[in-house]
Amino acid sequence: MTDEKEGRDVETGEAVRADAAPDPAGREPGRDPGAAEAGAPEERTAGVEEPGVEEPGGEGSSAEGSVVEELRRELGALNDRHLRLAAEFDNYRKRHQRDRQVMATRLQTELVASLLDVLDDLQRVEENGADATAEAVVEGVRLVERKFLTVLEGAGLEEIRAAGDPFDPEIMEALMTIPTDDPKKDGIVADVFQRGYRFRDVLVRPARVRVLQYEESE
Repeated sequence: MTDEKEGRDVETGEAVRADAAPDPAGREPGRDPGAAEAGAPEERTAGVEEPGVEEPGGEGSSAEGSVVEELRRELGALNDRHLRLAAEFDNYRKRHQRDRQVMATRLQTELVASLLDVLDDLQRVEENGADATAEAVVEGVRLVERKFLTVLEGAGLEEIRAAGDPFDPEIMEALMTIPTDDPKKDGIVADVFQRGYRFRDVLVRPARVRVLQYEESE
């Protein structure tokens, strides 16, 4: 009886009743629903490989972390070097200014010391002027003047020689003009009203002069 009414599913090998009524849900007669559902996931997932997921902390992340750390170290080293150079330059600037100030003070001290001798001579002229003749006083003043000029010239002072030279507006100042009938003398310095000086090629005071100007005679 069993062999006539029961059969076996060719694919699954399960026992199937031949007289089993069809299932309203469309399932095959005699098929165990639980068994079909339990086997379904195996059929769907059989032979399918899930894509690989790279876990954090792998070789890529480790390499990037090493590069970032190296860049940070280089940046820190450059920053330290910049700070050291800035501090060294500031110290050099301060030291240079201090040395220049010391040198300027030393030069000024030497100049003042050399002028003290001239001051002593002027004081002697003043002290002995009452008992001396006018000629002696004048001669004493001339000696003091020459000594004073010698000291200043030794420090770098130079007088501008202007009389008889062509007028130079760079180092001279024309106070007035004097007419002349000689065209060759046009623009020549006639005389010096106030002497001019240069100190180590730097103009201290221009020479104030009178200049000849050619005028045609009628």
